[in-house]
Amino acid sequence: MDKPHLFDGRNMFGPEEMRTWGFNMRELGEDNSVEKLPLVSVIIPCRNEEKFIGKCLDSIINQDYPKDKLEVLVIDGMSEDRTANIVDRYIERYSFIKLLKNSKKITPVALNIGIKNARGEIIIRMDAHSTYREDYISKSVKYLQEYNADNVGGIWKIMPRENSLINKSICLASSSAFGAGNAYYRRGYDKGIKEVDTVFGGCYKKEIFKKIGLFNENLIRNQDLEFNLRLVRSGGKILLVPEIISYYYPKSNFKEFFVHNFKDGFWVTYPTKFGIKAFSWRHLIPLIFILGLVGNGILGIFLPIFLRLFLFISGLYILVNFYFSFKIAIKRKNLKYLFLMPIAFVSRHFGYALGSLWGFIKLAISELERDKNA
Repeated sequence: MDKPHLFDGRNMFGPEEMRTWGFNMRELGEDNSVEKLPLVSVIIPCRNEEKFIGKCLDSIINQDYPKDKLEVLVIDGMSEDRTANIVDRYIERYSFIKLLKNSKKITPVALNIGIKNARGEIIIRMDAHSTYREDYISKSVKYLQEYNADNVGGIWKIMPRENSLINKSICLASSSAFGAGNAYYRRGYDKGIKEVDTVFGGCYKKEIFKKIGLFNENLIRNQDLEFNLRLVRSGGKILLVPEIISYYYPKSNFKEFFVHNFKDGFWVTYPTKFGIKAFSWRHLIPLIFILGLVGNGILGIFLPIFLRLFLFISGLYILVNFYFSFKIAIKRKNLKYLFLMPIAFVSRHFGYALGSLWGFIKLAISELERDKNA
């Protein structure tokens, strides 16, 4: 027989039945008691996610964590598609799912609405654009408690939403060492539990929000990065656990991928306008690279030494790009990747770098306008 959902809104299984069906109670709590498990609040900010919200909710319904110890808060940013209608259909079947409205539409506001309405002592932030392995919640809770961490996250497996080589190239660029740097959660890290400065999503003790505050609503993007950096600076502990696995579906063409990275880069640097450092120095590497490239290119018009530096930096980047592209093409046994991967890497690096640069330029313009009006 097939293994049933632990709780489907109608049928409840106790510890013995759960063992019969193969659920590992030791994963859920040291005393193997469902009653003593913490209430978990899952918060899902979303807007115009009709293509993905159903898959996301299905993966949550399939979780092996007891549903009477779970609430799911979907915070909809006034979607203009069928997102809210789809969620309403799930609510009719599953009493632990609720829909909240976010009139301001942006992600940090949605997250804060979810936190303020959450009843759980543990809060898990999930992305509507992702799906989650069936033990995602139980293992997040387990490691949060066992290691007395303040935030726990796992590996982000980047999957193609379309069966095209371009989409697969984007996924490979986003998860490779050359495309993701030392963002271990993107790269399929599998060498044990590691203390890090940020993770995807996150499983938090609710008390941490009382200690260091909520998500910063000035940050349309990268609010989770800023919050996690703030958490670490306050002495908090963030753990990356390879056993905790989610699946993310990125943009499917190079233009959208470039724009996505441009926005990410912009919201790394622009928040300094609000007195917020929403980055660590590794996030500025693409910007430093492109400034070095452009600066040497301009100076090279006048001085030969800078022209040689420009050619050296450009040549080195091209060589490294093709090295990683060639490795991927060989591993995937498809030489077409040799032509697609360089474009994906350029979209990743230059999109992020130009976005970061534009963030600083807009910041400078804002400062000049403020001085002018002072």
